[in-house]
Amino acid sequence: MDADALKARLVAEAVDAGFAEARICRPDAVPEVAKRLAAFLAEGRHGQMGWLAERAHWRGDPSALWPEARSVVMLAEPYTPDHDPLEDLAATDRGVISVYAQGRDYHDVVKKRLKRVARWLVAEAGCEVKVFVDTAPVPEKALGQAAGLGWQGKHTNLLSRRLGNWFFLGAIFTTADLPPDPPEDEHCGTCRKCLDICPTDAFPAPFQLDARRCISYLTIEHEGPVDPALRPGLGNRIYGCDDCLAVCPWNKFAVAGRDARYAARAETDLPPLAELARLDDAAFRARFSGSPIKRSGRNRFVRNVGYAIGNSGDPSLRPVAEALARDADPAVADAGQWALSRLAAFGPRW
Repeated sequence: MDADALKARLVAEAVDAGFAEARICRPDAVPEVAKRLAAFLAEGRHGQMGWLAERAHWRGDPSALWPEARSVVMLAEPYTPDHDPLEDLAATDRGVISVYAQGRDYHDVVKKRLKRVARWLVAEAGCEVKVFVDTAPVPEKALGQAAGLGWQGKHTNLLSRRLGNWFFLGAIFTTADLPPDPPEDEHCGTCRKCLDICPTDAFPAPFQLDARRCISYLTIEHEGPVDPALRPGLGNRIYGCDDCLAVCPWNKFAVAGRDARYAARAETDLPPLAELARLDDAAFRARFSGSPIKRSGRNRFVRNVGYAIGNSGDPSLRPVAEALARDADPAVADAGQWALSRLAAFGPRW
């Protein structure tokens, strides 16, 4: 089949499978990534994410991950929320969970779609394929920009003039030689809303992120106690943070999510902090089965709940904080003690 015709049919198949867009780039289309990643690691901005350093060779050069690959198909799947997530921050006695984690684990949903498209490509082109959804050392955002899906904004996330920035990325590496799309240029202009809204000042400069100060990193990846100086900035965010995404003006073009499985469930839609603080390991696993939250583990999650209780200003949560202060996990107990010290500054709620 003619390469252009194959590509057109591939894009149609991807859209039919549920993706909003599919575009192509070469595996070697992001030569700048290695240098940027090296600088990021040299500054120690990856924090405890040692796997970034361990796999830097592949992440910095996608062509080294699978040398036989000739093309990379980058696909976007929207998960746009039905309201402004910033409004949830006012419910200080409840926990705020990042929009992407409120429904079914996107790794499972996106990978199934990718495999469907990949099987079609193998059948049509007789090629080999490998699919990735944030599960391998692949610089998805850089490849997404190289393929023309969007550009990495000042908040370092990929955003698009056609989709906003509420979308997941998937990648299909293939030995098929497909015509590449032109890369996307940066269109942030003088806007710095995403930088200014960050509660913990995680952006040292535009287009740079210090993960050690990022709420998403602190609540999901960081093990042990969080720096006390950063805890007030967490507010009631107990898993991830959407502030820099939610404030982006390009979201006026955001495409509605198509899959109902990404919608918030009762257990993730502003759950009461007092209820979450009582979770033991078994209850945590049962509550978040099939959710990306399960990967963080009970102790890290309940630690975050302790910080949120301390930030709530709600003296009625003191007994809950007292129970956390007696927890067997040192980080959870520390969070409970910190919450008690914060709540002590408030009198009874009348």
